[in-house]
Amino acid sequence: RVQALMQHEAFTLKNPNKVRALIGAFANQNLINFHHADGAGYRFLAEQVITLNALNPQIASRLLAPLTRWRKYGSARQALMKAELERILASGELSSDVYEVVSKSLA
Repeated sequence: RVQALMQHEAFTLKNPNKVRALIGAFANQNLINFHHADGAGYRFLAEQVITLNALNPQIASRLLAPLTRWRKYGSARQALMKAELERILASGELSSDVYEVVSKSLA
């Protein structure tokens, strides 16, 4: 559903309020789907963070918050969340904002 809403003509990743309202709400408030056992929610958030890193690093770093709490979950979810953080870290040229949040979370 979130991916479908991202295709709507009114949505753009260049508008921080719309990003927070859609992607931020999904990751912080739609806990059932974000924490789905297959890790799709974590993958989705990581993909958006990687994309947003180039457009708006501050928003990208703030969206990371749910993934930074990976140690609070069971081992299966921990592994999935940690893998996405590592994927973000390995994705290439990260802004200092995103790099700081990811590296501190993995430390």
